[in-house]
Amino acid sequence: MQNFETMTKSYMNGEWVEGNSGRTYQNVNPYDDSLIAEIKIASKAQLQDVFNIAGNAQKSWARSSVEERRQVIEKAMEYMNEHKEEIVRLISRETGGTILKANVEHHLAMEVMAEALNYVHEVGTVREVPGGPEGKINKIYRLPLGVISSISPFNFPVNLSLRTIVPAIALGNAVVHKPDIQVGLAGGVVLAKAFEYAGVPAGVFNMVLTDIEEIGDELLTNPITQLISFTGSTAVGRHIGSIAGGNLKRVALELGGNSPFVVLSDADVDQAVNAAIFGKYIHQGQICMIINRIIVHKDKYDEFVEKFAARTKELPCGDPQDPKTVIGPLINKQQLRKAAGYVKLAKKEGARTVLEGKIEGNVMSPYIFADVKNDSEIAQTELFGPIALIIKAETDDEAIKIAGETDHGLSSAIFTSDLEKGERYALQLDAGMTHINDQTVNDAPNIPFGGTKASGLGRFGNPWVVDEFTTTKWVSVQTKAREFAF
Repeated sequence: MQNFETMTKSYMNGEWVEGNSGRTYQNVNPYDDSLIAEIKIASKAQLQDVFNIAGNAQKSWARSSVEERRQVIEKAMEYMNEHKEEIVRLISRETGGTILKANVEHHLAMEVMAEALNYVHEVGTVREVPGGPEGKINKIYRLPLGVISSISPFNFPVNLSLRTIVPAIALGNAVVHKPDIQVGLAGGVVLAKAFEYAGVPAGVFNMVLTDIEEIGDELLTNPITQLISFTGSTAVGRHIGSIAGGNLKRVALELGGNSPFVVLSDADVDQAVNAAIFGKYIHQGQICMIINRIIVHKDKYDEFVEKFAARTKELPCGDPQDPKTVIGPLINKQQLRKAAGYVKLAKKEGARTVLEGKIEGNVMSPYIFADVKNDSEIAQTELFGPIALIIKAETDDEAIKIAGETDHGLSSAIFTSDLEKGERYALQLDAGMTHINDQTVNDAPNIPFGGTKASGLGRFGNPWVVDEFTTTKWVSVQTKAREFAF
């Protein structure tokens, strides 16, 4: 058994190193505020040193063989599987997620790692293309990008960290990874232990337990990093994008969402309710893809509202360590205050309260508001909490129009008994992903995961992530003497 909660050091250059900023962070359980660990924050100088180390290590790793990279990933998978029980427990304790959510996250993380074995051979490939003067051979090489800055969020720290780290390493890059300090053990220490066990060369994977107060924009501006991979809020994503653009660095940004769940006039209401319950309330609504607006055709509206509210009332709330719990705590008191503020805003804007929730400790039980206006502030806000908004549409066309009226474009869902109509409408929605007769929270390692508009740039998933995390180089060989014009 591995006790991750006693491991509070950063992993730099293949060694476990204590942060030397002089500051500490109290890592607490969101459910009961009990102390999990005290972490010494790594300094900006330590982070700068790590970039230099990663830059040197990457040069050697870029020349690694397919078999070397494959072995590292397979061994890391072995570690993650051997310690699944401890990892699941830690995810639940540190994120406030339920045991179900923690198991789902571990499963998704293992899928990401397994899929990397299907493209580990892509880097170092070369293909020839015709063109140019007689005797010219054109070779196109796919090469590692270099050093990648990885910045992951609090909600799915294992999966959303590995989504960057694993393809980066599989494709010959080095990584400097900063997990959200609130979940630094699950999102950082666990992964460092896995890659240490896997024998990754020193400096290829580095994990730094620090915060923005200490390091500022160093992960973005350091001249060694070639790509900044960030999952988090749109506001922070805009900041990263502006800095990266000014420094001509690549970005992979998976940002916020305002995902619509559309119930059309011919939908199966019972199944739509089943899907909406899961897609709205998993992990207390703290997921970028979560259902943010439920848009229902007027013919199904009253039935849906009644059945959705009845099902919501039955959801067990409380201790996430209890296997029966569906709704656990929000990640911290700031998020809890924001969610409470959204409840007040919905009421102020005239939404009808269908289900009145309550706050006990750090747990907010679900709220449901109906008759919401899509142009209201509450409908245009990413809620990140167990607050459901239901909007009535007069026609199916209007429902799809309402669904698209948002600055975001991550995920979306459409319920209908006419699959051809559903697919036709899906292509009208300006979103990176649309799911017909399903909810909005879907992920897989072999699909183009990403959004449009304010929901981000770039795509994860094989083979799209290969293009994101590598570069191409043209090498031409002139085999016959060329005649020049002058």
